[in-house]
Amino acid sequence: MTSTVDPKSIGQPVKKPRRHQRSATGYLGDIDDKTGKEKWPRGEEEVWKAGLRGIDADVPSISKSIVNHVQTSLARQAYNLDDFGAYQAAAYSVRDNLIINWNETQMNYTRKSPKRAYYLSLEFLMGRALDNAMLNLGLKDQYTASVDKLGFNLEDLIHQERDAGLGNGGLGRLAACYLDSGASQELPLWGYGLRYKYGIFQQLISPEGAQLEAPDPWLEHSNPWELPRVDVVYDVRFYGHAERIEGGKAVWSGGQEVLAIAYDVMVPGYDTKTTNNLRLWESKPKRGFDLNSFNAGDYERAVESSNSAAAITSVLYPNDHTSFGKELRLKQQYFWTAASLQDILRRFKNLEKPITELPDYVAIQLNDTHPTLAIPELMRILIDEEDLSWDKAWQIVTNVFFFTNHTVLPEALEKWPVSLMENLLPRHMQIIYDINLGFLQAVAKKFPHDLDRLARMSLIEEGFPKNVRMANLAVIGSRKVNGVAELHSELVRTTICKDFVEFFGVSKFGNVTNGITPRRWLDQCNPLLSQLITDTLKLPKAAWLKDLTKLQGLLKFVDDTAFQKKWTAVKHSNKERLALYIESTLGYKINTSAMFDVQVKRLHEYKRQTLNILGVIHRYLWLKGLTPAERKKVNPKVVLFAGKAAPGYYVAKLTIRLIVNAARVINADPETKEYLEVLFLPDYSVSLAELLIPASDISQHISTAGTEASGTSNMKFCLNGGLLVGTVDGANIEIAEEVGEENVFFFGHLTPDVEGLRYQHAYSPIPVEQKSPGLANVLNQISAGRFGDGSVYEPLLNTVRQGDYYLITDDFDSYIQALAMVDEAYQNRTEWIKKSINTSARMGKFSSDRCIIDYAQEYWNIEPQKVA
Repeated sequence: MTSTVDPKSIGQPVKKPRRHQRSATGYLGDIDDKTGKEKWPRGEEEVWKAGLRGIDADVPSISKSIVNHVQTSLARQAYNLDDFGAYQAAAYSVRDNLIINWNETQMNYTRKSPKRAYYLSLEFLMGRALDNAMLNLGLKDQYTASVDKLGFNLEDLIHQERDAGLGNGGLGRLAACYLDSGASQELPLWGYGLRYKYGIFQQLISPEGAQLEAPDPWLEHSNPWELPRVDVVYDVRFYGHAERIEGGKAVWSGGQEVLAIAYDVMVPGYDTKTTNNLRLWESKPKRGFDLNSFNAGDYERAVESSNSAAAITSVLYPNDHTSFGKELRLKQQYFWTAASLQDILRRFKNLEKPITELPDYVAIQLNDTHPTLAIPELMRILIDEEDLSWDKAWQIVTNVFFFTNHTVLPEALEKWPVSLMENLLPRHMQIIYDINLGFLQAVAKKFPHDLDRLARMSLIEEGFPKNVRMANLAVIGSRKVNGVAELHSELVRTTICKDFVEFFGVSKFGNVTNGITPRRWLDQCNPLLSQLITDTLKLPKAAWLKDLTKLQGLLKFVDDTAFQKKWTAVKHSNKERLALYIESTLGYKINTSAMFDVQVKRLHEYKRQTLNILGVIHRYLWLKGLTPAERKKVNPKVVLFAGKAAPGYYVAKLTIRLIVNAARVINADPETKEYLEVLFLPDYSVSLAELLIPASDISQHISTAGTEASGTSNMKFCLNGGLLVGTVDGANIEIAEEVGEENVFFFGHLTPDVEGLRYQHAYSPIPVEQKSPGLANVLNQISAGRFGDGSVYEPLLNTVRQGDYYLITDDFDSYIQALAMVDEAYQNRTEWIKKSINTSARMGKFSSDRCIIDYAQEYWNIEPQKVA
């Protein structure tokens, strides 16, 4: 075939090919070579812009949008539309507004090319999206009216949404709060995580009171809040072999290749157009269905590749008590970090800057040790694919990454068997060995002949099996390391990272005390209190929700009788709301005039839900010993538990079983039922927390001193006017400093005492009967079968009687005394309400806005980018 040339073109300047610029979410228009601005691809610019303005914010336009989605997105008619269908249509309508802001935000970042931060977290506990999106957009009133005109109730539609199964505990909720604050503060901050098909699990309770795990069907129906990015796909390799070649490089080949498919979740900021992104990865086979095997009759082999790839993002935290589960967890971590880095580098390369400038445009925060494999993965890319020398690559890596440590328990620091790493990630194991060699040489030079120090600081823990210490790798490979509360950060510096502080210097180790977003954890979950605060402060809601220190304005109303009554009415209304939920789900009616005592969090021995239920049983036995006249002087109390135990965590699951069965006995006792009720609420989630937290009078944060890094549920309860019962641990300390110790009920031994007490337990134990007769009676009553088959609980009770690593016997009597102080304080309701108001008013420090600004200024060096 021959080509023809237009004679008119001879002698004319040659046209340059169109230069496209790709944004984070797709292609922008052409770029004008003179101005550097986008040109619209075709047609009239004003027509394009008019179409991109989104839905008008008036009620008729919103109603029309919802109806359009019923007909087009759902292909349904009004006559057969149920609440779930109406929820979906409303969600798609709200999403339309988000997408407009989202695209404008990404285009703004692409135009300005600012330095960006990326938050890598294995969990993002986002909660329901519809209510949050409407509130952040400032459209809830309009949608309420629009939905009402269509014959539905907006609150009913909100409850149709199931929480996204992307997290389990405080780690994931912290990440979600930070994304909210990043968008609200107009910072260029993205999150990266995994799109778990089944989440962690749906928690059920068996007739015997045991936790049962079922798949969490959160993706059973289409998810309006995510956008599949079929154009964003990356290859990720496992297994194979790595051959070293010249220049320190290697060729990694063979093994298994899977595809990482991107799904984007919009994260709207409050009172701003800025809408950031959470990008989640789903695993798919690179080569799917094997037709040849199927035709040969080998059906299992035909789908083997598909099943193996899909398993990577099936569940959060697969049980690592098996070799298969351990390998799957490591696969998850590499799959997620490898895909995320490819995406980050692709976006950076669009800037056409030299790779050596990566730290000037990219900051990556490692949320705990789970994403630590990103460090050797970036080294692999820079050395093997970008042809950088080892020293240049390492300089880039150690200026890109930042590491948040979330534990003070050395035994909880993540480790991986060397043999597993060598098999699954052979090239990365080579790089880890190389990092370790260079690092230990530097340590030996600074501390000659100190072999013990070398052994402690090595990335490789010798023994059988040999392990890779991920925390050590994260510390070595990051520019800065931070803890999440003042006490925790000090313990990091003086215990688990002491050697590294002495090597690198203290300036590398900082603190960013955790925080929570007041948008979700006050305005959304407690709208009555939010409105009362707005009315009382006479400020626009946005003013105090984006500057939580303005809550101090409530202090002048502490002694105002009318304000106290309004505050009390809000608390009682929240109790009634929670009671309605409990009655509708569990069929049990609770006393809303009683004190609500709440402990909700992941089940773990160090969080000491065991101490709480033993204290409840102690209270029950004490009530049984009183006369009817004496009981009438006792504060009625409703004790509420919720939280999930890891499937393989036997002792934690026994604690749940004891709570459930003790509750059955206590709630059925006619002598005490009026004064003490106990409930375990199954399948704890963000949405359930939004009901529990505003209703609490007190909440319990009772970890063994020195074991809780920070905690954030304590902040949520206190922000909503619940008083804190706790140990001198984590962020409890800083909360007490802010709200005043007179408004906190502390108990228990302090952190410096813990190791000595543990030593005593190991070498000269004191019998429980001698140390705490009241606790001994409780343990004996359980063993005797008062709350079901006592033999079932013996493994749990033995953790208290023998060893008692978490000091339940040492702290029990002090704990009971603290609860007695709570009872006494609650008798004076006026003073109690004053304590509640004081507590809320002084919680301004604990906004996640403050945290994210600290990270932006002191760690990542990023600046706000306002969307016009």
